[in-house]
Amino acid sequence: MSPSMSPSHGNPALRAMPWAAVLAGLCASLVGIGLARFAYTPLLTPLIDEGWFAADQVVYLSAANLGGYLLGAVLARAVGRRFGPVRVLKVTMLLTALSFFACAFPLSNSWFFLWRLLSGVTGGIIMILVAATLMPHIPPRRRGLASGAIFLGLGLGIAGSGTLVPLLLHWGLQATWLGLGAVALALVGLSWSGWPREGGLPASPPPVTAIPAKPGKALTVLYIQYGLMAVGLVPAMMFLADFVARGLGQGVHIGSMFWVLYGGGALLGPMLYGQLGDKLGTGRALRWLVAVQALMLGTLLLTHSLWWVAVVSVVLGTFPPGMVPLVLNRVHDLLPGDHGAQAAAWSRATATFALLQALAGYGYSFLFTASGNNYWLLFACSSGALVGALAVEAASLLKR
Repeated sequence: MSPSMSPSHGNPALRAMPWAAVLAGLCASLVGIGLARFAYTPLLTPLIDEGWFAADQVVYLSAANLGGYLLGAVLARAVGRRFGPVRVLKVTMLLTALSFFACAFPLSNSWFFLWRLLSGVTGGIIMILVAATLMPHIPPRRRGLASGAIFLGLGLGIAGSGTLVPLLLHWGLQATWLGLGAVALALVGLSWSGWPREGGLPASPPPVTAIPAKPGKALTVLYIQYGLMAVGLVPAMMFLADFVARGLGQGVHIGSMFWVLYGGGALLGPMLYGQLGDKLGTGRALRWLVAVQALMLGTLLLTHSLWWVAVVSVVLGTFPPGMVPLVLNRVHDLLPGDHGAQAAAWSRATATFALLQALAGYGYSFLFTASGNNYWLLFACSSGALVGALAVEAASLLKR
């Protein structure tokens, strides 16, 4: 009997939960996005200081992962159909681990760019296929909990970027890349036998409840909202530590501590948001949580209190990894029982998010420079994007 189907006591839904598969999904999201994207952030300064690349080249290399992520999100479903999703997930995790080892040897700008691009492509493929592969095997009542656990890897990556990477840097930049590769390879091994068999049946039969009259319209609204959420999360993710360090005059050390607080919130986000979706319904939970995030960003415009900024940092940290399982489950609610349509919709949502996140990264960087390092302008735009996400849904409801 496989670990995912081993008997247990208590709630029948918990007995039916394929925990080995959920762990495999967590490992995949941690390797493909948590480490491949977020562990790069604290490496920016060492890459410049140790002379691996010039400052402008580091920014160019940062964009490689985001561009690759968009490409991977677009290609994921076709690759999964051609070779089988479980096989593709295993290979992409291995390629991501290989990219860390390759980045330990900066042979040239093109070499480094290629591997950072590849790590983005594999991350995009993982984000699409891990949901399409695992969610049909999850009991409907436990999808919020399960998806939160699967995408906890994003939160672990953000938190790890403020803890694991600084520890590894004590042995040097090359050793850091090799260490990240070793961690990724260990996670590949841990997850290898936990994936469900290709073509396995879902853990429960698809529901036969009525499908919404116009799911296409609701999905369009969700795509727009998810894109605006991407625009809304970028400033805190890019500039929060620098805002505390330079904008509030607290120095680099204190700024790093606030990034750790942000990472702590990221650990809470996936499970918290997933369970709120289970309890409140995905639509209502999404509205409330986006409103709270917009409010938190707005408060950064009004206060310089470090205690309050610390609270805001934790709350903001829950958002980037937390909204992923919530939006995924919203897609499943809008298209109940149709796994193919769910996978297609999630692919489009992820591609929309990836595109607008990449554009927002460049846009905010330009705005920050053009405005003379005006952090408050960035946070105002960020809060406005989230208010816009709420307004889009409100407008669609008024038109019914």
